[in-house]
Amino acid sequence: MLSSLVSESKANGQYDDCSSKPKVLVVDDDSSLREFLEIFLAKEGYKVASAASGEEAVKEVKKGGYSLVITDVRMPGMDGVELLKGIKAIDPGLPVVLITAFASLDAAVVAMKEGAWDYLTKPFRIEELRDVVENAISSRQDQNVKPIETEDKVYKLDQMVAKSQAMLKIFQLIPRIASSPSSVLITGESGTGKELAARAIHNLGDRKDKPFVVVNCGGIPETLLESELFGHKKGSFTGADKDKLGLFAIANKGTIFLDEIGELPMALQVKLLRVVQQRSFIPIGGTSPIDVDCRIIAATNRNLEKEVMEGNFREDLYYRLNVIQLRMPPLRERTEDIPLLVQYFLDRYARRQGKSVQGISSFAMEALLQYPFPGNVRELENIIERSVALSTSSLILPESLYIAKHKHGKDFSTRKAQGQPEKYRLPPEGLNLDEFLGRIEKDLLIQALEKTGGRKTEAAKLLGVNFRSFRYRLSKYDIN
Repeated sequence: MLSSLVSESKANGQYDDCSSKPKVLVVDDDSSLREFLEIFLAKEGYKVASAASGEEAVKEVKKGGYSLVITDVRMPGMDGVELLKGIKAIDPGLPVVLITAFASLDAAVVAMKEGAWDYLTKPFRIEELRDVVENAISSRQDQNVKPIETEDKVYKLDQMVAKSQAMLKIFQLIPRIASSPSSVLITGESGTGKELAARAIHNLGDRKDKPFVVVNCGGIPETLLESELFGHKKGSFTGADKDKLGLFAIANKGTIFLDEIGELPMALQVKLLRVVQQRSFIPIGGTSPIDVDCRIIAATNRNLEKEVMEGNFREDLYYRLNVIQLRMPPLRERTEDIPLLVQYFLDRYARRQGKSVQGISSFAMEALLQYPFPGNVRELENIIERSVALSTSSLILPESLYIAKHKHGKDFSTRKAQGQPEKYRLPPEGLNLDEFLGRIEKDLLIQALEKTGGRKTEAAKLLGVNFRSFRYRLSKYDIN
């Protein structure tokens, strides 16, 4: 029956190669389900191709042109999760939907962490499949994650830039979060960019033209915080000489970002819970509730689950805020972003300070690549801002860096080059120091590669640098 329907669909031209139609790849070792999906998708107006195994699907994806991949999880050989990883290595922005008859929360979590667009369990409803396919293809057509045209693939989302896979997964998730009205909890260490992520969620969502209100729950005295959040009526306490509109009221129809939510006192947690549950609040001194419609995004550098267990944070509020969780990775987990961020901040502060600083020396960059950054991106930004201010040349040198060596017992800013001659003579007419040092460095890099027959790992060891730093230097001097 299915075979005849497929034949009929082909005969009716539903598989015509029309370039205007999105192309979907169906992957399943079960021929009956594969044919069913082919028929359904063709009738929905999509171009359809199919593969009976993960290995075959990888070859198809490499050809390009696909808007979506739908794959079964359980397959012999390469399973659906392994296929997902392979697809993301080829085309990080290609949506992948996984289908399985073996409903498992663990499998769903693994799939979503690896970048799956969605996860369906058999038996699924046609309407559910249709919605997932439409949304996934729409995200592919209107992707907000776009490569900046540089030699290396760099991704930009709203005000954030990155090239690491860890951040790319965040960039792919944020547009999906933005289209949902659910509360979001952003976790991560201080300085990882939680507010930037919150702003991106707001700016890419339906409320982008409405207010985005930031509340630092740890930066406002407890005695004033309730009034700041919910407002007060005239005469409600000493000094309340007029009505005050609270930040929740100001954020109405927009987004309120509650930073450092873990610092919120227990009494205010109760009142916040009412806002989250009932979308209303009563100002201090008021008698009537005020309705409010705002998207709530919270952020914390604390382990809120631990705070709940210790009785410092309400469990019911935690689950209300943690509908969707977004974890911002620390900079030490995304070190490949450091050179990109360094240049980004360098350009910014060179313009602001009217300096002609254009780049950073390899030794200074190596010092940054070796440093663990306890303060994350915020600390890196401060280091570059100070270095630009102190720089007296067009290049940031190691001595211009101020890195918190007292925190780690190691001076990361004074690494010295190894194996260079001890003394050079300065010509009577002088020289361009940056160009001179650059020629020496490039020559040593080439010599190291020649001695090792092009083996980069061994060449890096000859020069006493780690592989990441060596690769950065090769890119800097365009050495292939």
